[in-house]
Amino acid sequence: MGGARVLVHVRRSGAGGAAEFGQSVTGVFCPGHSDVALVSCGLERGRFLISDVPFPGSAVTVLKRPPFCPAKLGGAALGGRGGQPGVAAAVAVLLEAACGRVLLTRRATTLRHFPNVWVPPGGHLEPGEELVAAGLRELAEETGLRLEPGTFSWHLLGLWESLFPPTLSWGPPRCHHIVTYLGLRSAEPRERLQARLCPSPCEVSAVAWLEPAVLEAIAATEDGAEGSGPGSGPGSGSGSLPGELPATVGITELSADGFRSSRIPTGILLRRAPAHGPDLERVSTGTKFALGRWRAGPGQRDRE
Repeated sequence: MGGARVLVHVRRSGAGGAAEFGQSVTGVFCPGHSDVALVSCGLERGRFLISDVPFPGSAVTVLKRPPFCPAKLGGAALGGRGGQPGVAAAVAVLLEAACGRVLLTRRATTLRHFPNVWVPPGGHLEPGEELVAAGLRELAEETGLRLEPGTFSWHLLGLWESLFPPTLSWGPPRCHHIVTYLGLRSAEPRERLQARLCPSPCEVSAVAWLEPAVLEAIAATEDGAEGSGPGSGPGSGSGSLPGELPATVGITELSADGFRSSRIPTGILLRRAPAHGPDLERVSTGTKFALGRWRAGPGQRDRE
């Protein structure tokens, strides 16, 4: 995560510049009552540019923030609070095996940002990198998986505005990113990919290949939706799971002795982000967004 970072720039109605830390990038392109906008994005002269009109090499996609986004609720008062020069560009990859299962990783408990939360492999975009190259590098660094050219296809899922802490009740933001989510579909079976896994223990504490039914249930458990406060909805510990879901899911945990197979309650993956109090083991809000885009398929994504 160290070293030089690619910063996010915004352009609207022909004017713009570097995005400022703590001020909502999504808010540049959508009205205050909304949390989503259709934008053009891409690399331009060493920066990650988001624009309201297409530009050479750009792609059209959705940019979204959670309804409880600190940059939305705190506004300009948050500017510069994180000591960062601006908003950093990041890339994360949803890797789908040939069988349709998708790889998620549980972040190590020692990490400063989003510890013990389930996410796809990802990290900062580095200067001179293309988006797919950055995604493949992060996948290799975090999981040991290296995908050879010609063994996978990819598509752009969308952009997510991510701040940590993710809610103002936990304190002022310390980091601010625009995450480009990419969907990678491998031609290899899950078993062959699993055999090559060698996760980095400083970043990953467990991995899981989740089946489509579980992934769809995770995507449907939207953080910040009306009536989704702490202790409500699936995964809160009191409600029952939908009948088609397994009670537990298999994961591979890292230990001092290497790998060990384990199982966790499916409800853990369906938890919503708590509005107050300590964070929980759960799937990140941005990952739910990406899974929703993955579930929609190319036709639906192109119509948004």
